[in-house]
Amino acid sequence: MKNKTLFVPFSLALLVLTSSCREKTKEAEIGNIETVATAQENSETFRALPHESTITWSGYKPTGSHTGTIALSHGKFTVTDGVIESGTFTIDMASLKDSEGNARLEKHLKSEDFFEVEKHPESVFKVTGVETANGKTLLSGNLKMKDTTNNVTFPMTLIHRNDTIILRSEPFTIDRSKWNVRFGSKSFFKDLGEKYIDNDIELTIVVKASKE
Repeated sequence: MKNKTLFVPFSLALLVLTSSCREKTKEAEIGNIETVATAQENSETFRALPHESTITWSGYKPTGSHTGTIALSHGKFTVTDGVIESGTFTIDMASLKDSEGNARLEKHLKSEDFFEVEKHPESVFKVTGVETANGKTLLSGNLKMKDTTNNVTFPMTLIHRNDTIILRSEPFTIDRSKWNVRFGSKSFFKDLGEKYIDNDIELTIVVKASKE
């Protein structure tokens, strides 16, 4: 198991649709489920502030792109000596929004074609650890989305201000097909031509939390 310490939700988070010509965002490392990190006896607990936290998603297809948000429902993590050790964050999938207010798109993303929100209203990210590589802090956690769980590792920074902590990820992508989100994916369907939807969902996560 990776050395534990930091955390950010995600899950995360998570979402989407669409793929056009663009600068490639670094893809998160996706692997098998790992052991969830645990807190030390004297650790401090921080509660997430959902209304001051943001998860932004972008998706791509040959003809354009879509961007929007999805909200954190609740979450907490533990800290010892300024280091995050463990945490669990829950994402409200029903809160998925398109930045242009496209209700038809939002309904489609919540349908069985994509995230099946009625059947799977929440996604959950559980911290498994953190490591440092090439000068970057890499957060790892098990992300359960729909009926599938994978371990995700992505770069992030931690800002500690008095009794408040801000967790901020760099933009990163996850491959939706790893969570069985199949619609328009060339991984599952052939002869799509230019009507495919890119597997990559780009995410940027900012979570603010306060000490209990």
